[in-house]
Amino acid sequence: MSEQLQSPEGRSDTLEEPQGGSGLATGSPPSSHPSRAAAIIVTLTVAVIVGLSLWYLVQPQPLLVQGEADATRIDIAARVDGRVGERPVARGDNVAAGQILVEIDNPQILSKFEEAEAQKAVAVADLARIDAGVRQEVVVQRKAAIASAEANLTLAQQTYDRANELVTKGAASAQTLDEATASLDVARRSLEQSKLAYEEAVAGYTKEERGVAQANVDKAEAAVTTLNTQVSEMTVKAPIGAQVYQIGAELGEFVSPGVPLLSLVDLSDVWLSFDLREDLVKGLKVGDKLEVRIPALGDRMVPVEIRTIATRGEYSGWRATRATGDFDLRTFEVRAYPTDKIPDLRPGMSAYLEWRGAR
Repeated sequence: MSEQLQSPEGRSDTLEEPQGGSGLATGSPPSSHPSRAAAIIVTLTVAVIVGLSLWYLVQPQPLLVQGEADATRIDIAARVDGRVGERPVARGDNVAAGQILVEIDNPQILSKFEEAEAQKAVAVADLARIDAGVRQEVVVQRKAAIASAEANLTLAQQTYDRANELVTKGAASAQTLDEATASLDVARRSLEQSKLAYEEAVAGYTKEERGVAQANVDKAEAAVTTLNTQVSEMTVKAPIGAQVYQIGAELGEFVSPGVPLLSLVDLSDVWLSFDLREDLVKGLKVGDKLEVRIPALGDRMVPVEIRTIATRGEYSGWRATRATGDFDLRTFEVRAYPTDKIPDLRPGMSAYLEWRGAR
């Protein structure tokens, strides 16, 4: 049902009654519930993320310390000069104790060694000659020399007597007597020398002469021993069972004493080395057991035991106290040895340690 209302301007408005029997006209605005729920979800999500972030930041985080596997290295150097003649090993070979590594060629040392042996033989022969004493033939010869000297003395005495008689009678000059006197004196001296030589031959060599001969033998033996040592040093052998790590001299290359020929690494003595600041070393002691991760072994966790804690060397720029009042922190080397044998562990492999209590 509709009513017509007359407006003051003469227009008529028709009011229509809404269906449904209601005398009120109502509108239906769009609902805001879905957008409000989405805003609440986003707010809660952001709050959770912020909370978790703050919680994570305030939690103590482990410090990841990187180390490296290392082992005992031995630099094998030559003690004599020469050229590398043979090198029967190569890098990476496993060698046993006493195995030949390098042979050095030096003909001069070999010649000196042979010369020293010859001099030793001469000294030994001379000592044997002195120990044997004077030969019997020499004694007989010295005795014959005495008889000859006595005969000469007898002749000289007779000549002197005749000359003296003639000079006394005036039948000869004084010069003749002087000559006869001189000959007589020479004959007497010769007889004395012959007797002394005979006594020397009978007595043999003195203990001083034997001492000199023995000293010559000892000197020759020392020279032979010295050169024999140099000859033996021409063959360089492995001091322990190890692995050839590096080659420093090639075949035919001239080497000098002290120059490394090659390097060996003892794989039975492998450790893990870490560098820690002194504030991190607090509470750490020898004997502590830790676990480290070896990436080269498939991130394998390896139990280790600390055996060495030593400070690094000081440098000229190191200062105990800065002008601001802060302190320099020293670095300590920490060596940890695996508690069990790990055959696959090699020097140079990285190792990671999550340091406990570090932020």
